[in-house]
Amino acid sequence: MGATTVLTFLAKRLAQLIPTLFFVSVLIFSLQQLLPGDPALTIAGEERDPAVIEQIRRQYHLDQPLPLQYIHWIGGVLRGDLGESMRIKQSVSTLVAEKLPVTLQLAGMAIIIAVTIGLTAGIVAAVFKDSVWDYLANIFALWGRSTPTFWLGIMLIFLFSVELGWLPASGYVRPSENLLASLASTIMPAFVLGNVGAAVLMRHTRSAMLDALQSDYVRTARAKGLLERAVVLKHAMRNALTPVITVGALELGELLSGAVLTEQIFSIPGFGKLIVDAVFNRDYAVVQGVVLVTATVYIALNLLADVLYVLVNPPAESLTDGAGDL
Repeated sequence: MGATTVLTFLAKRLAQLIPTLFFVSVLIFSLQQLLPGDPALTIAGEERDPAVIEQIRRQYHLDQPLPLQYIHWIGGVLRGDLGESMRIKQSVSTLVAEKLPVTLQLAGMAIIIAVTIGLTAGIVAAVFKDSVWDYLANIFALWGRSTPTFWLGIMLIFLFSVELGWLPASGYVRPSENLLASLASTIMPAFVLGNVGAAVLMRHTRSAMLDALQSDYVRTARAKGLLERAVVLKHAMRNALTPVITVGALELGELLSGAVLTEQIFSIPGFGKLIVDAVFNRDYAVVQGVVLVTATVYIALNLLADVLYVLVNPPAESLTDGAGDL
């Protein structure tokens, strides 16, 4: 697979993302208008002086037609300006720069936990199909998908913070301040999030590995006398990774956008708390900025999955027909 072919594939995928991002921006702006209440009245406070309300409408372009409001907003986005918070008078870009690393750390730790547990359990379940290990792995997957995150979070706090006193019950410490304290403050919420992802990855890994282990090239490898470990890890697992990569990228995207409840339980000041506060305060600019950044990261993860898909399984047709699209 030549470098030119790969670059052509990437250019094609990037060109497909442009209309997607445009549609997402229109959808975000349009849905924002469905939020109940008037942000100008919320910002004006209890007195609601008509002159103050009018000034607020002009300042935030709320007195203009919706198409003009969208053009003004998207123009700022293209310049790197996501607007200003109506409540705390702070740049949305600054808020995103403060909160995004927190959620990225949490999601990164969660996906490491999910991949470590999910891949291992899925491979073991496939290799030892219909054994006690297979049944245990399937029970784990069922438990992971059915356990409410808020309940699991509360139980972990009760066990490791209240009873054992090993970990802090809430709060967040940045890695730059104290790495060990940062890991201690995020390991429980990361496990809560990674638990669900591990269950999903386990099921997909098991299914993909079962198909791979029954393929002709695996039978040939075994007939040549290769060790079973080499057959499983070198031949079967590599071909089974392609669907797992896709699922893993989707799971990471869901972690970034779905950590709201977990961040609330553990008082983690990430994207979850930011967007919840913004919705309650009718802070349009913050809601739009956070959702747009989350959607952009999600789309970027889709692109990364496509690239990894091609690198792991690079048949020529996958570069021309868009194989690996999510």
